[in-house]
Amino acid sequence: MSSDSPTSGFVAFVGAGPGDPNLLTLRAAELLGKADLVVLPEPLRGEEQRVPLLRHCRPGVDVVEGDYLERAEKGALVVRLCEGDPMLFSSITEEVGACAAAEVDFEIVPGVPPATAVLTYAGIPPATAVPEFRIVDAAHEQDWAAHAATRGTLVIYNGVADAVAIGKALIAGGKPDTTPVAVSSAGTTTEQYTVVSSLGRLQPDLKHAGFTEPALIVVGEAVGLREKLSWFETKPLFGWRVLVPRTKEQSKSLSEQLISYGAVPEEVPTISVEPPRTPQQMDRAIKGLVTGRYEWVAFTSANAVKAVREKFEEYGLDARAFAGLKVAAVGDATARALVEFGVKPDLLPSGEQSSEGLVAEWPPYDSMLDPINRVLLPRADISTDTLVAGLTELGWECDDVTAYRTVRAAPPPAPIREAIKGGGFDAVLFTSSSTVRNLVGIAGKPHNVTVIAVIGPQTAKTAEEFGLRVDVMADRPSASALASALAEYGAKQRQAAVAAGDTPRKPSQNRRGARRRTK
Repeated sequence: MSSDSPTSGFVAFVGAGPGDPNLLTLRAAELLGKADLVVLPEPLRGEEQRVPLLRHCRPGVDVVEGDYLERAEKGALVVRLCEGDPMLFSSITEEVGACAAAEVDFEIVPGVPPATAVLTYAGIPPATAVPEFRIVDAAHEQDWAAHAATRGTLVIYNGVADAVAIGKALIAGGKPDTTPVAVSSAGTTTEQYTVVSSLGRLQPDLKHAGFTEPALIVVGEAVGLREKLSWFETKPLFGWRVLVPRTKEQSKSLSEQLISYGAVPEEVPTISVEPPRTPQQMDRAIKGLVTGRYEWVAFTSANAVKAVREKFEEYGLDARAFAGLKVAAVGDATARALVEFGVKPDLLPSGEQSSEGLVAEWPPYDSMLDPINRVLLPRADISTDTLVAGLTELGWECDDVTAYRTVRAAPPPAPIREAIKGGGFDAVLFTSSSTVRNLVGIAGKPHNVTVIAVIGPQTAKTAEEFGLRVDVMADRPSASALASALAEYGAKQRQAAVAAGDTPRKPSQNRRGARRRTK
């Protein structure tokens, strides 16, 4: 039975898919959003798995790992998450039976099965010209001689520990020892790792691979197409753990871009934004803005937009207070923050997104065209005077107002600090000189195997002053360009390894003591 809006107890057995949380079905996400209680099976209890899945839930939802039927009987909507597809090699038959016996309504929501998803992420088509696709579970006794007769693709669950023995059994059953085989672990996640071999070479090829479950063994000619169809593991930053020393709020779009390159971004705030010590200056500025004191307002950061917006809310104002004013933004991120506020900037640098770039396009003061010659600059307490000097030279008078203070953030948790100093990160992105100084101050210097990527020459100079080797520099001063430059660097490293006949390695795998995997 099923119900979209159950009025009594209800249990949904929901397939969580093969590993990538973005493969969750729409129905699964809908039910998670309504759940009173979410039940996690053991493989989904790690933070990497549970956090992305639980983002669909309401705040305060109960998350448990055990019995749930009593809660369902009392009227709770329970979502019981299951690995992959709950009806494929099902382990929930008894639980479904218990719901039926207790007269608790239930629904079974299919999930994307690993048998197809992992193969697709590995670049192996589940079915080729030979329309036969067989899935077996090695956890149960199998007639390998019968499976050896499979003409198409054979997918084996729970067999990685016995992979060599299974290969020998298939050969004994009549399968040629040259038959292509792939073994893929942690499928559809950024930890996915695939070894391509043949039935006759499984033992030496898997000797140092270090495979653990969950893993799939794929046998058949379809494996030979991986070289052409591989798209996931060949992403330029696949599996790279990238440190982004910015807050989640600041780094959302940057992190999304890194994820699209296959990276695993980790945000570590290096600064904390706080109100100015004396708010009177901002109070006077807002009053002047409303009463017509200014011709222009120039924003040099999204934090400045946020500070003004919060002051507006304090006074009961909104974006309409900018009516009649001209508004400038130093770059795309600042412009986006203004648009979210309901303000479209009148001036945005078309070239370099910096104070210098903004001054280069700022019109000089003209007493015939501009009734007022004053500009409001709400900025950080540590901002440089470049913009003030440039606007003054153009004939404008500037009210340079401290809108917020930037202070060094608290140190990150010990595991993060150890990863930074011990080479656990593959790359770090520095978007300003202050992020360099603050990260080193709160967490220590990144390990020398870590790729150092900087947003521009000044940030590079600061990094070098701290003894860091700069590997990547953006071609223009934007976070997006910095991520692109890192991806280009990663792609070149991968191409060089492949051309040399080596397996591409992450930078962190080059540190002493890192586990080495063979081809």
